[in-house]
Amino acid sequence: MHENPRIPRVPLFAAGRSRRLAFAFSAFFLCAGHSFAQTPQPTAAATEEESPSPNELKKLSLEQLMNLDVTSVAKEPQPYSQAPAAIDVITSDEIRRSGATSIPEALRLADNLEVAQVTSLSWDISARGFNSAVSDKLLVLMDGRSVYTPLFAGVIWNAQDYLLEDLDRIEVISGPGGTLWGANAVNGVINITSKSAKDTQGAYVETGGGTEYQDFVGARYGGTLAPDVYYRVYGKYFNDGPESYMDGTSSQDAWSHGQGGFRIDTDGFSPDQWTVQGDLYAGNTTTIPGGEGTPAAQGSSSGGNILGRWTRTYTSDDDLSLQVYYSRDNLIAPFQSSGTIPAGPLWDNLDTIDANFQDRFLVDACNRLTWGFEYRFTNDVVQDAPVVAFLPNTLDLNLFSGFVQDEIALCGNIHFTVGSKFESNDYVGFDFEPSGRIRWDLTDQQMLWAAVSRAVRTPSEYDRNLYEPSPQYGTFLAGNSTFTSETVIAYELGYRAQLGPTVSTSVSTFFNNYTNLRSLSYTPVTLVPLYFANNDLGQTYGVEFTMDYQALNWWRLHAGYDYLWESIWVAPGQVDLSYGLAETADPPNQVFLRSSMDLPGKTELDADFRWIDQVQVGNIGSAVPAFIPAYAELDMRLGWHFTPVIELSVVGQNLLQNEHVEAGYPGTAQEEIGRSGYVKVAVSF
Repeated sequence: MHENPRIPRVPLFAAGRSRRLAFAFSAFFLCAGHSFAQTPQPTAAATEEESPSPNELKKLSLEQLMNLDVTSVAKEPQPYSQAPAAIDVITSDEIRRSGATSIPEALRLADNLEVAQVTSLSWDISARGFNSAVSDKLLVLMDGRSVYTPLFAGVIWNAQDYLLEDLDRIEVISGPGGTLWGANAVNGVINITSKSAKDTQGAYVETGGGTEYQDFVGARYGGTLAPDVYYRVYGKYFNDGPESYMDGTSSQDAWSHGQGGFRIDTDGFSPDQWTVQGDLYAGNTTTIPGGEGTPAAQGSSSGGNILGRWTRTYTSDDDLSLQVYYSRDNLIAPFQSSGTIPAGPLWDNLDTIDANFQDRFLVDACNRLTWGFEYRFTNDVVQDAPVVAFLPNTLDLNLFSGFVQDEIALCGNIHFTVGSKFESNDYVGFDFEPSGRIRWDLTDQQMLWAAVSRAVRTPSEYDRNLYEPSPQYGTFLAGNSTFTSETVIAYELGYRAQLGPTVSTSVSTFFNNYTNLRSLSYTPVTLVPLYFANNDLGQTYGVEFTMDYQALNWWRLHAGYDYLWESIWVAPGQVDLSYGLAETADPPNQVFLRSSMDLPGKTELDADFRWIDQVQVGNIGSAVPAFIPAYAELDMRLGWHFTPVIELSVVGQNLLQNEHVEAGYPGTAQEEIGRSGYVKVAVSF
């Protein structure tokens, strides 16, 4: 093991740091054979010198991309080729060349996700099933900050934004991540990471407009505050046009969003590294809550966050970090009228405080231990709409959690990782999420891995505290104070390889067994109120395949395929008025093909084709599902580097059809996503 020259190595048992208490957790692990020390690890200084800057990613070969470090799988840097999980990495250059205008659009580049645009401003996004209007089994992090809302246990995607030029990468794990990331990382984790301030020095300006993405502007400037202290500030604003209903009339759901922020990073020879960053955002939406024929209503979202992170690095295998953040999110959501109950908005104000500590070190020659703890406090204040309420209106929730994970080198080419997350929350008390993973390096370029994991989706306010009045029935729908955590036991097997300098591939298979899934039950005798229960069971299995081929030095091809089989049924002796159909809206097959060409004259041509199989959707109280037809679409981008500092691009989206449907139950409120295009000019200096 090489040591970091920045600070002397402290002997394991001589150090008086609190990490020695964690050593007891690893005492029961048996170590044999090969040691970590026998494989030289790069020093932190060497890593800084060898790792490519984000601006150089487009120059990397497939082999170099396979060796990029990812952090989402083990909460520590490890080469993508050695990460024992189903992970897809979207680089900053792939985002730029895709022509994506938002984070949800960029997530279409991940073959292991189901991404469906519902309206002009709303998206359903999930992994390995359970994609629906309330996709609640996918954890999303933005620079280490969770954006998972406790109100309905999902993500409000139109409130999540960055200047896309400043994104470093998006790591997408399909499969449970609860051992490291905690509750609600049931079917996957999305980790969105922005570039360091050091990598965004100078000025950048973009502007343009088109048919749907009507007009936009963004700017960023980066500089230095002191030697080895870097900063950037940014701002952006856009207007997005409306989509249309099935009959061709406008859905009148145009929206706008503005955001600004800053980031400060230290980057020098000190063992201590600091990051401070923050964002403010505000957006306005126009929606027609009841579909065609209902008057339009105004909604909005606004908020901000500030995050601080401290990291002390001793060696490449020995560091600790502390992260603290505060966020405030405000939402105004309009609801339609119901009978004599008038229309009106629901107001939600959420405050979150989170502190997270992590420690990583070598216990001995063959055990690398990572452990940590986290505390999160949320204060959610809801002002009810006339047709929907949450009782109580003010709710304080506390989450305490800790995790420990040990990577054990069993022999020269086999590594075993075991660990668990332990959590205590105000809804269900104590819970645990263990996992075991094994990695077998078949050769230097091929890796086989397998995993068994347990993960949970804890109750949300939607499950427990929802209240919907009705002029006919009094209370029509209510939450259930006994609603408990949904649980999955997941079994995974995967293979990843670099098959020569021009071909890389990855395939993963999985089988998931779910218990305590959400169902809709009724009150005996009176039938109403209806309420949520844990009466459903489920199983899913599938295959995820991806391949990259460097056909020529100027032409790269990508292919991806997902297969998903899903079965949800009511537990014996129980009731579900939705017949197991309400929680899923997933295509059984997805096909992705991408082409990226660097043409003469400093021109780029990119094409992104996707075929999405038909989707089965359910409706409350009906045993007969409906179907969204399969569709094929194509996005294309033509970029021209007019000068070394000016880039002009023309983007066309959804080019194969005038419009198509991606989500929603058939009816007057179902929207079609139309063909669109825009022109963009970007200047950097």
